[in-house]
Amino acid sequence: MTALAKLFDLSGRVALITGGSRGLGLQIAEALGEFGAAVVLAARKADELDTAVAHLAAQGVNASAIAADLRTQEAAQTLAERTMAAHGRIDILVNNAGTAWGAPAEEHAPEHWRRVMDLNLDGLFFLTQAVARASMIPRKSGKIINIASIEGLKGHHHSAMGTIAYATSKGAVVQFTRALAAEWGHYGITVNAIAPGWFPSRMTRAVLERQGADLAERTPLGRLGGPDDLKGAALLLASDAGGHITGQILSVDGGASVI
Repeated sequence: MTALAKLFDLSGRVALITGGSRGLGLQIAEALGEFGAAVVLAARKADELDTAVAHLAAQGVNASAIAADLRTQEAAQTLAERTMAAHGRIDILVNNAGTAWGAPAEEHAPEHWRRVMDLNLDGLFFLTQAVARASMIPRKSGKIINIASIEGLKGHHHSAMGTIAYATSKGAVVQFTRALAAEWGHYGITVNAIAPGWFPSRMTRAVLERQGADLAERTPLGRLGGPDDLKGAALLLASDAGGHITGQILSVDGGASVI
């Protein structure tokens, strides 16, 4: 193995990926697993996790899964504890689990606002805290990757579906990333975020069915995100190759956020 290849090698490391049973989380799991990480997937639905683990195993990835609904502090703590019990360490945490609710801001119901914030922000914080306490701070090492969104970096035209809670939560994830990177750098922990643009997924299906062609046309590269487009960014931030990168927000959006 060359010196450069060693920088990307994740052999012997454990990656916990939330929302890992499908979509962007599974894409990231494929990348980290291919480069040697033992991958632990977390999501709500056990059947979808089983399918994802089988998919990864067929690719030669060391994968396992833990069903968890991360909207409470107790669930986050339990997930961290179970991962530690199984593997003894957590080197990489990918906070990908999230939800959205589409409604005009003036009509957004309080319960839907709370549902988005409980998972996208509170759950992310509780799990990050639990993982850091259990493994990263004691070992003075760790890689945290938060999945934000270009919706957390900019607004959108009123003709698009209203996503005020989602956009607000992802904007908070951006600042959470910066603030935590500054606070935990002395522990040897890097904290970064990836801000995807429009990728086909269950969450984006309704919007893309109506506006997918238009969104692609208005993206500088002329297309939506694909099944491999997050892999390089995630691998960089999870590996020693990104060892001097922290507190950064990397947009993977085909240039959509620059116009």
